[in-house]
Amino acid sequence: MVPAGTAQDNKTGSGEPPMTTRERMAVWKEPRTILIGIVVLGMAFAEGSANDWLPLVIVDGYNVTPATGSFAFGLFVAAMTIGRALGGKLLDRFGRVVVLRTSALLAIVGLLIVIFGKSFGFAAVGVLLWGFGSAFGFPVGLSAAGDNPRGVAARVGAVTTLAYFAFLVGPPVLGIIGEAVGLLRALLVVLVGVTIAGLLSHAARPLGEEQNGKASGV
Repeated sequence: MVPAGTAQDNKTGSGEPPMTTRERMAVWKEPRTILIGIVVLGMAFAEGSANDWLPLVIVDGYNVTPATGSFAFGLFVAAMTIGRALGGKLLDRFGRVVVLRTSALLAIVGLLIVIFGKSFGFAAVGVLLWGFGSAFGFPVGLSAAGDNPRGVAARVGAVTTLAYFAFLVGPPVLGIIGEAVGLLRALLVVLVGVTIAGLLSHAARPLGEEQNGKASGV
C-alpha cells in the first residue's frame, strides 16, 4: 500500500502524471471552464445576496416587521434545502443543462416578483421561487467542472474561486447600490447576473454530449 502524501496521490485516476503549474494555470484560459465559472458566479450571487440582504429587503421594501423579514429568509432557506434534496433525482432525469436553465428561470421569475410585487404575500411566493432556483448553480457547476479527470482539482478550484468571489464581493456591492436606489431596485443587478447564468448554462453539458453536439451542429 502506498502511504499518503507520495507521488501516487498526485496522479489522476487514469494513471496520468500530475499537471504542471503551467497546465493548472491554463485552465483559466479554457472557454468551457470560464463559462461554467460565470454560470456559478451568477447563481452564487443570487444565493449570497439573499443570505446577506433578504430580511432587510423585505422589511424596507414591504414595510413589514423584522420578524416577517426573518420569516421570508426562512422560506428562502427552506426552498433551497428542498431544491438540493431533490437535485440528484432532477439531474438524473433531465440533465444539467435543463436543470440549470429551469433553475435560472425560476430565480428570474422569483426576483421579478420580489422586486415588483405589491404585497408581502405575493413577494413570499417570489422568495420561494428565488430560493428554489438558486439551489442548483453552485453544486451543478462544480460537477460540470470536474468532468475531465485530468486537471479536475484545478478546474473545480477555478470555478470555486469565482463562486466565492460572488459570495464575498457581491453582497457589499449590492449594499452600495442599494444606498443609491433602494435594496429592492438593487436586486435588478442580481437579476442580470442570473439571466446571464441561464443563457450560458449550455456550458455545463457533459463533455461527451458537448462533443456530440458540435459534431451534429447543435
